[in-house]
Amino acid sequence: MRDADVIVIGGGIGGLVAAGLLARYGRRVVVCESHRTAGGAAHCFTRQGFRFDAGPSLFWGLGDPRSLNPLSQVLAALGESLEAVPYDPLSLYHLPEGTFPVHGRWRDYRAAAARFSPRGAEELAALEQRFMELYRVLSAIPVLGLRADKRLVPFLMRRYPIAMPRMMRHLGLIYSSVGQVADRHIADPWARRLIDLECFLVTTLNARETPVPAIAIMFGERDQSVIDYPKGGTESIAAALVRALERWGGTLRTRAHVERILVEGGAARGVRLRDGEELRAPVVISNASIWDTAGALLAAEDLPAKYRAAALRTPTTPSFMHLHLGIRADGLGALHPHHVVVEDGEDVTVPGKVFVISIPSLLDPSLAPEGHHAVHAFTLEPWAAWEGCERGDEAYEARKRERTEAIYRALERIIPDIRQRVVLELSASPLTHARYLRRHQGTYGPAITAADGLFPSCHTPIRGLYRVGDSTRPGVGVPAAAASGILCANTLVSPAEVDGLLKTRR
Repeated sequence: MRDADVIVIGGGIGGLVAAGLLARYGRRVVVCESHRTAGGAAHCFTRQGFRFDAGPSLFWGLGDPRSLNPLSQVLAALGESLEAVPYDPLSLYHLPEGTFPVHGRWRDYRAAAARFSPRGAEELAALEQRFMELYRVLSAIPVLGLRADKRLVPFLMRRYPIAMPRMMRHLGLIYSSVGQVADRHIADPWARRLIDLECFLVTTLNARETPVPAIAIMFGERDQSVIDYPKGGTESIAAALVRALERWGGTLRTRAHVERILVEGGAARGVRLRDGEELRAPVVISNASIWDTAGALLAAEDLPAKYRAAALRTPTTPSFMHLHLGIRADGLGALHPHHVVVEDGEDVTVPGKVFVISIPSLLDPSLAPEGHHAVHAFTLEPWAAWEGCERGDEAYEARKRERTEAIYRALERIIPDIRQRVVLELSASPLTHARYLRRHQGTYGPAITAADGLFPSCHTPIRGLYRVGDSTRPGVGVPAAAASGILCANTLVSPAEVDGLLKTRR
């Protein structure tokens, strides 16, 4: 007896997108979320009147239904929208040489770069041409039409007979790394470090390891769409997806921790919750990471040994050290809502070299009490440095103070007297990241480089079991997680159903 057609494990962005679309396609869907609220890393928490984002802080295209952002596309398809606050520049990069404003429009971006390196700005123009060429090709085929099975190419050839041949001609660029493209156009050291930083902020990898589409789409969106921030914080993204899920008849169950995926005869049959309840469905979608799915949710005997071993060997990116602050705003001059502080050194991917600082209450005052601001700052932090620590013991607290001090020094580049302004301080280690976000080793995601090829697809060796999220194609980040949900949902329905959805978007 079925409890649903599809059970989704985890209410992160990928899981909610897949669930909402499948509900829109007429399937009975239940989402089981371990936490008290959905959203995964894209959720908020409130302390003493301050509302803090738990994870991502940079967005674009949220308020633009024409955007290539998969999240915007799927919300429009599900009849939902987000109220977002536009702003520009995207961020201020505080480099060793000075402050670089990251404007959305390419012409303004190059003009800012020329103040640091006239030669680098000229060379960036050639890179812009390549990125925008690919962006225009990709924009002709909406991500809402993509799937992850052998029916993809025939469907696209029939529906996009002009765009598909153009896409095929760009396969070499699509499968290249940003570094390979930059090698042909950029020799200036300053411009090369800038492109490394842009790649790092999206993937935590350098340009030589980052696939071209991730960065080409980012630059294209910044130029052609709008840089914006979701009003109400990142939890408003999850809230919109939950509204869409429920509008189309789906169900979200919070505090429903899945302990095991039930497998019978080599096929997924449902899930068992921590309290012993079993839910039955012929299709299960895991929004947990590849390590948690293969190593915790499935019994070892349920997976082919070779597949399981390869999954568990998937390399991880580092975790994070977070600092959330509530500060007094009195006497502060003009501030920008987003900053990136870069310490000296050639390699920006080294943990502790780059600090991301967000002050979203400058865009949405409801995120902090009157006269105050909510500040979120974070930096990469290796998991290995925390292995053996116990939350709350002396060594753990000492390590937190040490790493928090590095973040404070970065913050003082923006607000020199910030320590005197603090009324609330909350710090979080990789152990916190792992515990509250259910992230294996607190990682940002798999460290799969352009040389490694594409991220794994949504398929698994178990019939009826699929995966979504940032350890599946197309990769890490909120837009990519949303795209993974689209790919999985469309794979589970017929091309005719996808075609019908696309027709409603005209």
